[in-house]
Amino acid sequence: MIHIAICDDEKHMSDHIKAMVSDFFHKKNMDTAIRMFSCGEELMGYNGQIDILFLDIQMKGMNGMETARKLRADKFRGFLIFITVFHEMVFQSFEVQAYDYLVKPVELKQFEKTMERLFSSMQNAGEDSLLVQKGYECRIIRKDDIVFCESIDRKIYLNLVSDEVVDYYERIENLEMKLDSRFFRCHRSYLINLKHLKGYKNGIAFMDNGREIPVSRLRGKEFSRVVLQYMKNI
Repeated sequence: MIHIAICDDEKHMSDHIKAMVSDFFHKKNMDTAIRMFSCGEELMGYNGQIDILFLDIQMKGMNGMETARKLRADKFRGFLIFITVFHEMVFQSFEVQAYDYLVKPVELKQFEKTMERLFSSMQNAGEDSLLVQKGYECRIIRKDDIVFCESIDRKIYLNLVSDEVVDYYERIENLEMKLDSRFFRCHRSYLINLKHLKGYKNGIAFMDNGREIPVSRLRGKEFSRVVLQYMKNI
């Protein structure tokens, strides 16, 4: 499921964006959870997951640009799309890593062009995130939040720093190709995130969430080399 937030102090605009985004993802056979906010202060008080945020710049109280700065400072890493009446606001949007901006009144053609690009970006997921699809549900997970991945009976289990375990169908070989040098295939059934490695002894990798992961004898020598190389680069 894709979690979407719309923050605009004009209800008719929020409803308009909601209708278009619901229709867009319905055509992609993906479920969405959409939350509406009427001001920046209300949005800042929300602690739930947000994958895509539509944010009006001109709002009463805390404006959209100030809200975006605070969200990024609080480690918000979702896709940010500004809604504005001013074309020139695009120059300010760079500092908060905005994905795009939509000029009011937002027309369907303009909206769909932005969303098609965003959807493609979500599928590629980028260097820092992994797009996980389970049936019609879709979720973006930061790679740094993955402690280790386990493969059991054609299913992948992502063990996250939050202690949540996300499972979905995929071959571990395919997942390995989507990950980067932060991850090491220490066993035919395990990929570990070296960022969360706490220690290693007698064929066991000790992770910072308390889990102990086996390192196969055949991969032990390479594992030591990879860990040393990783330590040099951080």
